[in-house]
Amino acid sequence: MKAIVSVDDEMLITQVLKFQLSKHFDQNELIVETLNEPNLTGSLIEEIIAMGIEVPLVIVDYQMPKINGAQLIMELRKNYPKIRYVMLSGQANEVVVEELIEAGVIDAFISKPWEENELLRKLEALLHE
Repeated sequence: MKAIVSVDDEMLITQVLKFQLSKHFDQNELIVETLNEPNLTGSLIEEIIAMGIEVPLVIVDYQMPKINGAQLIMELRKNYPKIRYVMLSGQANEVVVEELIEAGVIDAFISKPWEENELLRKLEALLHE
């Protein structure tokens, strides 16, 4: 069993992501967990892992109150370096995104609004690398 964790301060975004991913992936093999409070991400990942479920992928919004997605991912990478991190944003500019990819902070970037097939293709690729 595997889990994808999605973090975005906008509940509608996490609901849409969960819906799209849940209809694409077999829910007996992969579950989708969502959070609207970025500061709870580490403890959620810890809980999932403690249940014996692998977390191969975390999707994080860039622009959130209190902490931006890049800062959150850098914090998570300290404890979970093998997880792949995807940034989802309509706010981050190309220069910032390129810097984050080159620095190894994020593994992929998906722009809001996203196209469902592109999202699924990128996530599938990351899950099978």
